[in-house]
Amino acid sequence: QVQLVESGGGLVQAGGSLRLSCAASGRTASSYAVAWFRQAPGKEREFVAVIKWSGTATVYADSGKGRFAISRDNAKNTVYLQMNSLKPEDTAVYYCAADGSYPNFRWATYVYKGPGTQVTVSS
Repeated sequence: QVQLVESGGGLVQAGGSLRLSCAASGRTASSYAVAWFRQAPGKEREFVAVIKWSGTATVYADSGKGRFAISRDNAKNTVYLQMNSLKPEDTAVYYCAADGSYPNFRWATYVYKGPGTQVTVSS
């Protein structure tokens, strides 16, 4: 069993940066691929980025390429999402999810999911 908890969300001005963290508990947490998803009000949840369990491979949605960076520290059982040059359209609840398969872009198929953290970007 793996439990995930996101943190690091908040209110930031356009052009600013935030680093989200996804802390995992469970002795096998480091063996899972971890992805970030987001859901804006009135919109469907969408894939943001995913990282392989080893940290050696990543995939990004076009919306975050060049601005977002996903990384992980398996010693701390934590995955990060560094978000730079934030835009108002990045406003959403951000969720992390863990799964044994990589890459997996479908939220519905992830086994473990966090409760989310709110990111609000003001213009």
